[in-house]
Amino acid sequence: WGHEVFVTSVGDLAVINGQAWATLAAVRLQPVILVDGHWQVSQPWSELSKSQWMALTECQAVFMRKDPPVTVQYLYATFILELLAPTKTMVINSPQGLREANAKMYTLQFAAVMPPTVVGLDKGLIRQFLEEHGAAVLKPLGGKAGEGILFLDPGDRNFNSLVEIDTQHGKEPVMVQRFLPEAKEGHKRIILLDGDPIGDP
Repeated sequence: WGHEVFVTSVGDLAVINGQAWATLAAVRLQPVILVDGHWQVSQPWSELSKSQWMALTECQAVFMRKDPPVTVQYLYATFILELLAPTKTMVINSPQGLREANAKMYTLQFAAVMPPTVVGLDKGLIRQFLEEHGAAVLKPLGGKAGEGILFLDPGDRNFNSLVEIDTQHGKEPVMVQRFLPEAKEGHKRIILLDGDPIGDP
């Protein structure tokens, strides 16, 4: 569509004279070809130019997308992106929203449609939860794609060790949810636009 696309990382952002800058590399994708009813792409499927410093004000839009965990570097990147005037450079995924909407904690706003859940790092709290609700899963708040998720049964002989692993020895709270056997069947993510479903990734 005539747009030039660049890529960078949170570690390549900077502030120069009060403006957001980054080292950017132009990316060029190889075309996808339909062969015998199957889409195929040549390897390598992308090419990157040499990185160069550029003020992000020269871009029409910046799309911020980085997998967890949320690190200090990630947080500072959101502060840098907030320097961009939204009337000149659109930042897709609001920097403030990224800081406030932790993937796990944000779901607590929908507690009415969630399995029983607690968040904390106290072993007594977690043990009591298991006694009340049976088998449960422990989820690190900053994890992604199943990383660090552990299954706990009431009376598990490894209870203390498993909780210490996921809480980083009592330093980071975890989410504990009642185990749902139906979870083995997978889940669906539905994309909504103005409240209407438009796709399933």
